[in-house]
Amino acid sequence: MNRRERLLATLQGQPVDRPAVSFYEIGMWTFDTQNQDKFNVYNDPSWKPLIELAEEKTDIIREISPTLTPKHPDIRAKYIKEESWQEEHSKFFRTTVNIENRTLTQTTRRDADVDTLWTTEHLLKNEDDLKAYLEVPSEAFECNADCSSMQSQIQAIGDSGIAMINSSDPLCTAAALFEMGTYTVIAYTEQDLFHKLLQKISAIDLPKYQAIARQCPGQLWRICGPEYASEPYLSPSLFDEYVIQYDKPMVDVIKADGGFARLHSHGRLKNILPLIDKLDIDGLDPIEPPHQGDVNLIDVRREFGLKWVLFGNIEITDIENLEPLAFEAKVSQALEEGTAGPGRGFVLMPTASPYGRTISKTTLQNYSTMVRLANRMD
Repeated sequence: MNRRERLLATLQGQPVDRPAVSFYEIGMWTFDTQNQDKFNVYNDPSWKPLIELAEEKTDIIREISPTLTPKHPDIRAKYIKEESWQEEHSKFFRTTVNIENRTLTQTTRRDADVDTLWTTEHLLKNEDDLKAYLEVPSEAFECNADCSSMQSQIQAIGDSGIAMINSSDPLCTAAALFEMGTYTVIAYTEQDLFHKLLQKISAIDLPKYQAIARQCPGQLWRICGPEYASEPYLSPSLFDEYVIQYDKPMVDVIKADGGFARLHSHGRLKNILPLIDKLDIDGLDPIEPPHQGDVNLIDVRREFGLKWVLFGNIEITDIENLEPLAFEAKVSQALEEGTAGPGRGFVLMPTASPYGRTISKTTLQNYSTMVRLANRMD
């Protein structure tokens, strides 16, 4: 089987020659190792062999994206201002939302040696900010989705793998507006108000996802956000409140046009797995092992493996820190548990990827172990 055939067969619950193996973001995105911009961590020579390993030897699950433009640019400009600037080795991004006599501000920072964004100021600081935010017309956030380039993106992947469309559920968008402590307090104590926020976001995003699914049908989608309602942040009862009723329409939209819905949820899963089952998803990632999570892969496979493709469950901290022999044991266990007994399919995959400037020899060797052991099962 080529890599595309292997992944499609996995999603469809058909036999495969060996378990698929993905490096998650490495392969999910393409990296320019030649661009010498100081904010491009991937131009460090230590990254090149890892990127080449992913491109040549893993089953690529590549993110593809539409072009999004404001549907009502004049209304957006009236309420929302975005700006960016650079100071020495950091880039800063500020979003300002003006509504009546209230100004809401969010600031993020990106440092040169770390490919991630840090939120240094959250947009909503309290309940009054949330109430003001709800007054911003939905038209200020609505986007047109131009999917005309997505078929060429799929063609570029060729037989090396498949495409994947990323999406955020309403909870993911809502929770990120707050500092984590503020979010949990409001989600617990102001449930009616928080539902209004989720309803507003859902009404904006669902038509956009529907347009994308219709223009580019039959693709794998990743839905991010449910972990914000998992323990220890919120109770399972609130997972039912804030995830199920908003994510189920997303899953339905994806599957109506022949797509596959993969739910992304870090951390504790044990008490929410029966709730996730209500969503009729096709896959689940990254199924973190204890102690980062609270379930074993084998148990998820036994209970839900006939319904879901399981993606996981190698911790990125193990890739970066474990000695090669100890890491090999972790990979062997994941492969054994992920393929034990009958099941729809399994993709060996880390829980995340490195985002620093250099890749150690141990990290590279451990990634190579994932490829070697997955191929040994053919």
